[in-house]
Amino acid sequence: MSDLVVSTNKEVDEIVLNLLKLHLPIIKVDVNEFLDLLKNSLSLNVAEKKRVVDAVPTLSQFQFDELKKVFVEEREKFRELAKEHPEDIKKLLKKQQEERLILWWMYKNEEAKKEVSGQDEQKIDDIKKSLGL
Repeated sequence: MSDLVVSTNKEVDEIVLNLLKLHLPIIKVDVNEFLDLLKNSLSLNVAEKKRVVDAVPTLSQFQFDELKKVFVEEREKFRELAKEHPEDIKKLLKKQQEERLILWWMYKNEEAKKEVSGQDEQKIDDIKKSLGL
């Protein structure tokens, strides 16, 4: 695996891990375990994974628990399938790696848009101040 892919994967993990920590304080979740289950899900596409991560601040304990249960069951079923269809699982794993790069790009793109938006807001505030508004 190239250094760029390894670096990007670590960066994606860091971004997602930080977002997973935005859950409500009363929610008990092992964010490292949840990250591992989510990022290794072979049934969710990149948009679905992003939607899960983006929903974290509003998820209830029940929702976290159910998601974890689904991810664990999925992992077990794919392990069984890997015994019978190893080539198909390898293709899914390759696709998953490619999608992790897409997820990284999506979050980086959002971050850049927020930065530009923040700069625009600052310019507007500066103009208002200079006009005495």
